[in-house]
Amino acid sequence: MAQITASVVVAFVAGIAPIAGQTSLSIYGDGRVVVRRALPQPLEKGRNLLTLKLEGLDPATLFSPDTAVALVSATARPATDQAAAMERAVGQTLAFVRPRAGGGADTVRATVVRVVPPQYRLPDGRFLLSEPGEPLFPADLVRTMPEATVTLEATRNRPRTDLAYVMIGAARWEAVYHVILAGAKCQVSGAATVTSDSLRVDSAEVQLVAGSINRARAASQGRPAWLQRQAMQLSAVVVTGGEAGEEAVGETHVYQLPGRLSLTPGAPVTVALFPAADVAYAQEFVVPGALPWQGFVQQSPAEPNRVAVQVWYTLKRARGTAFGERPLPGGTVQVFQADSAGRLQLVGEARSDHTAPGRDLRVQSGDAFDVTAERVQTDYGQEPIPPPKRGLPARQRITAAYKVTITNAKSQPVSVDVREARFGVWRVTESSIPAEKLSATEVRFRVSVPANGDATLTYTVQTES
Repeated sequence: MAQITASVVVAFVAGIAPIAGQTSLSIYGDGRVVVRRALPQPLEKGRNLLTLKLEGLDPATLFSPDTAVALVSATARPATDQAAAMERAVGQTLAFVRPRAGGGADTVRATVVRVVPPQYRLPDGRFLLSEPGEPLFPADLVRTMPEATVTLEATRNRPRTDLAYVMIGAARWEAVYHVILAGAKCQVSGAATVTSDSLRVDSAEVQLVAGSINRARAASQGRPAWLQRQAMQLSAVVVTGGEAGEEAVGETHVYQLPGRLSLTPGAPVTVALFPAADVAYAQEFVVPGALPWQGFVQQSPAEPNRVAVQVWYTLKRARGTAFGERPLPGGTVQVFQADSAGRLQLVGEARSDHTAPGRDLRVQSGDAFDVTAERVQTDYGQEPIPPPKRGLPARQRITAAYKVTITNAKSQPVSVDVREARFGVWRVTESSIPAEKLSATEVRFRVSVPANGDATLTYTVQTES
């Protein structure tokens, strides 16, 4: 058997008592947390045995980030419940408390012979085949917190012990961007909010990781319900005094939060991601097309169909500018605009994807109120066309004509894009407004609509299927 050269018990708790000491956390949006812990316990060359009090540890993910130290084994033991304590008490005499019929309680002593089926021997030698009452356990039979016995192999003496592991469902974060419209420009600010579901930590270095990270392992099965509950608290902490630093790591972006944070289950912590920036923006009104992306183009009813006019905002992010050079994690974009009294009103909200540096941020914030559209199919026809090669099935050419009427109730003119997108072979054969080809699959009609007026677009498309 290998020689064990060191042994220590270290308190390390994430759920009942705060984690103290040098702790670093990387928090992901899906609830995963990489916990890195620097323990003051030195390691001697060779094998070292440590007993750690760890809440929420998945031992399969435990490892040493120190390249001079390797994990040999780890055994995790949960906090003791009554069934486990009773198993450990087999052969011992315990005190049991049972209530009296008229009030009060009696104490009965009995020796635990076996747990299943229950057998308890009384001092006079008789047996009880059910529990005599509520058992009172001595302290040495109760493990008050989960423990892990860890064996580490060090190739040389180390001044401290570095450990890391992954928790699932412990904490999460989200980004929220506030856009305040003002004339031709807008002010943009962003913040990250960290919410702990089960992790309680005191004074930790925290990084937020943005990116698309596959998840191959589910949370450990069999965790007791009390470990999975979220401790709800009606409180929030806003941390100010600096914004997050950022760097690319692999195919992710890591945001280092300023200072050290304390996390409590159910108490969100909000930190600025970057200073507020003045940015040029563009607003667009878009009427989505009538064509299906692929498949057969159907004949439509004769009555005009009301179509929602989408509202889009594009925030310009040119390279070389502070805002343009900054990668933006995916999150929620809230758009505000002042009313006549100067009060900011929420006028749009959307989800955004991760946005790389130099790429404009484009989001659909809602539907227009004063700009409306109706579309009707004015003509429809089918004709067979010969197959491209002998033996192939015959094809159909569909010709469909549409009329889109756009009404503007605003006191200023607007420009509205009507867009059609479709996979495969198709084309616009005629239109009242020139079709602008945006890509191999999409065209745009840009319609100018006067103030308090309307405008009409007509166009015909041909598709093959």
